[in-house]
Amino acid sequence: MRLWPKLVGVTTATAPTPATHGVRGRVEPPAPVAYSWRRADWISTAAIAVLALLTRFLGLNTPVSGGTPIFDEKHYVPQAWDLVRSWDNLFIGGIESNPGYGLVVHPPLAKQIMALSEMVFGYTPLGWRFMAAAFGTATIITMMALARQISNSWQVAFLAGLIGVCDGVLLVSSKFGMLDIFQVFFVVAAAWALARDNNALRMRLHNAWRNGNLGASNFGPRFGFRWWRFSAGVFLGLSLGVKWSGLYYIFFFGLLSVFSDLALRRRYGVRRYAAGTLVRDTPAALASLVLVPLLLYVWTWRAWFASETSVYRHAKVDGTISALSPLKLLPEPIAGWLYYHGSVLEFHASLTSSGGHHHPWDSKPWAWLVAARPILYYSSTDIECGEGHCRRMLYLFGTPAIWWCVVPAVLWGLWALIVRHNRSFLIPLVGFAAGFLPWLAAFDRQMYFFYAAAFIPFVIVLIALALGQMINRGRLLRWRWLSALAGGQMRSGTFMTICYLATVVAMFFYFSPLFYGFIIPEGWYQSMMWLPSWS
Repeated sequence: MRLWPKLVGVTTATAPTPATHGVRGRVEPPAPVAYSWRRADWISTAAIAVLALLTRFLGLNTPVSGGTPIFDEKHYVPQAWDLVRSWDNLFIGGIESNPGYGLVVHPPLAKQIMALSEMVFGYTPLGWRFMAAAFGTATIITMMALARQISNSWQVAFLAGLIGVCDGVLLVSSKFGMLDIFQVFFVVAAAWALARDNNALRMRLHNAWRNGNLGASNFGPRFGFRWWRFSAGVFLGLSLGVKWSGLYYIFFFGLLSVFSDLALRRRYGVRRYAAGTLVRDTPAALASLVLVPLLLYVWTWRAWFASETSVYRHAKVDGTISALSPLKLLPEPIAGWLYYHGSVLEFHASLTSSGGHHHPWDSKPWAWLVAARPILYYSSTDIECGEGHCRRMLYLFGTPAIWWCVVPAVLWGLWALIVRHNRSFLIPLVGFAAGFLPWLAAFDRQMYFFYAAAFIPFVIVLIALALGQMINRGRLLRWRWLSALAGGQMRSGTFMTICYLATVVAMFFYFSPLFYGFIIPEGWYQSMMWLPSWS
């Protein structure tokens, strides 16, 4: 299997067909390409999966702070252990008390997942990090599946997987007992499910159009129950059960689904396509992408409802809720649950820069676009090593060759979508927008670089799509050494793609001490601090 000579550019998931006329006398829309899984897919996916496993599980037991968690693990790992100690029902689970850290301010799902590995491996670094590494590995594979689905190219999927393996943010997020990697996996999985739904629907509509089975209604046909869209709703509900920022993806992906349906109805000649979308698609979309996530979110709180000692469980009767509050009119469990949510919302709303909340590693959304301000997770300096001093530093740090391409990749994607009408770029662009734009509206809030972990998979897919368009493009390079190395002549686009991938891999190894917390000489550390804001 030769990768580069046979690599083809990105398709729009449609195959160009002659302009024929269907049964209605209209010019036939381009036929969707049937999704097929080939031997090359198995080999490339297996190779990337092995790399993802190795990179994420390597050194999983370190570093620690005197045998205890580091950085924000100190919040979530004890909360997960609370669940383990109070887990007295297989299907319900335990509750988070953790009074030493005050109010628990995130939904319980990610801690419930971490608790599963803590049950097996105990209160150890492997116990509280195993599930994060597993979900981090699954995130890379799901990124590949998304890229494969929207490009119909196993090579583009391979590019996305390789770049994803080498990204420092995805790697470090996968190696510590924190929440972000779980949400990242669920939102990428939701995007993949929506891509499957859209492609399946296009195929059904095209076949119906060719057979004259679109029906006589001006609203167009009914699409029936769509399992892939329902699956997307499940993943979105699970992302909401990790962090409230999952709401952003419910909003953006919900609009994406509805407007995609509208575009399909219009493309296949439905006369009242807007009304048809409103009447026949929107209610079902709301059920799958809004109602299902909300129900799943409530389900993640099942242990809170089942326990009599949950925080604010009896807030209605113990005097915590004001007598004048409308919550007093609700049943006791619901009143306490909503009061809890109001307290959490008040906590998050108070974390503003103008309110005096500052952190040395605080960063704003525009800084995330170039990874200008990483986060220090662990630090050990003045370590004696030979004749000099060494240090051990671990950052949430974005590989520059990837993160410095965020803005160009998004701009290229917008150009390809708007000007060239290449629909392959639509879903990753929406995924990026959902992970970035809402934070601009709350720029006064205290923010950290790990919030950007949710959008970088979509940027990586954008980069892979752009690289796929470069392959086999440009002039032929007639350098003898290159022809001998490649086994034939190579075009400039292919050569530039290989150079970029080589740069990504080289930077991954060069900055790996910051990803894994390796002990390195002081000079090496200083040589990696390219920007003043990195240290």
